[in-house]
Amino acid sequence: MSYTIRKVDYFYTQVPDKPGEGSRVLSALSAAGVNLLAFSGFPSGRKAQIDFIPEDPVVFKATAKQTGLKLSLKKTGFLIQGEDRIGALSEVMGKLACAGVNVTAVDAVGAGEGRFGAILWVKSQDLRKATKAIVVPPPAAAPGPVVPSPTAG
Repeated sequence: MSYTIRKVDYFYTQVPDKPGEGSRVLSALSAAGVNLLAFSGFPSGRKAQIDFIPEDPVVFKATAKQTGLKLSLKKTGFLIQGEDRIGALSEVMGKLACAGVNVTAVDAVGAGEGRFGAILWVKSQDLRKATKAIVVPPPAAAPGPVVPSPTAG
């Protein structure tokens, strides 16, 4: 497998759909030292929705509160990162389809130097099925050294 997939927390907010709103929000987060793993924005009715996948959700939420950014409740999505190749995302989409999971939304981008990234959302009722279909659990820790038991003597 030439990619990794992990479940991530994400939040969204709605802002006026006008020039400078994305810059205002991102500048405030940047000034506070908040690192985002992914960010997506799009029109939603007469407003714009901005989705955030923060590296540290606790720091992100505290910063959002300090700056007056009204966030949704925590939601869960998937972050995919890996080696870019033709069809890089098709395997993941196929696994979800085979599991009967409908993808709500996906954003993918070639990151250059042979890498790609994607964020993917499914309905909350499909999270367990999606996780089972696409997230590989980390390998079990190697057993520690064998310690001989004391002998009676």
